[in-house]
Amino acid sequence: MKKNNTDARAVSYKTGLRDGLPIALGYLSVSFTFGISAVGMGISPLAAILISMTCLTSAGQLAGAGIIAAGGGFAEMALAQLVINIRYSLMSLSLSQKLNEKYNLPHRIISAFGITDEIFAVASGKDGEIAPRYMYGLITLPYIFWAAGTAMGALFGEILPENVKSALGIAIYVMFVAIVIPPAKKIRGVMAVALIAAGLSCIIKFVPIFSGISSGISVIICAVIAAALGAILFPRPETPDKGGAK
Repeated sequence: MKKNNTDARAVSYKTGLRDGLPIALGYLSVSFTFGISAVGMGISPLAAILISMTCLTSAGQLAGAGIIAAGGGFAEMALAQLVINIRYSLMSLSLSQKLNEKYNLPHRIISAFGITDEIFAVASGKDGEIAPRYMYGLITLPYIFWAAGTAMGALFGEILPENVKSALGIAIYVMFVAIVIPPAKKIRGVMAVALIAAGLSCIIKFVPIFSGISSGISVIICAVIAAALGAILFPRPETPDKGGAK
């Protein structure tokens, strides 16, 4: 009975909306900052909004806006986006192990568009298998708020004081910590992986020999090493197969 209840929560669009609301609220302030930055670089408000509607990645968007403002070419843009966003391929590959049998190719393509660090963290921590309806619910509000925040920042950001603009930039990090802490309290492996990733990130950031590593590559290195060590040191126990049922 418990398994059926868990599965019901994992397939509900409404449950996805509820789980995505905290992410959406965090994205509102972060995308607001992006809207301000993009317009400050000379990008039109409409272009900034379209960027957020078609490229759901804060680091990739900021890098792309900088390349556009500097008059960079398509090759430079493609390479920058590949380096910064390739981690989402790893996240999608990991998350694919939790998808249920209803996840056909079109569902996978649509869901892949909405994968972000925070959405991946919530979905991968969900008990049971993930259904398309739940994932669409999880993505819906963050996507809407991301575009809306960009629009507000692009159109109205200049009226805010400078210190308020700066404060908005840390909202994404606070939100991500809030996502990691609850499962870390229950599962020591989650806490260990988070601490390993944080430690590696500090090493790459502050040790001079690693100064040439970009932020995108740094995220990939930290994620792969931390996840590999977590799998080795804290393997998930095998779930007994009862009569072949999933």
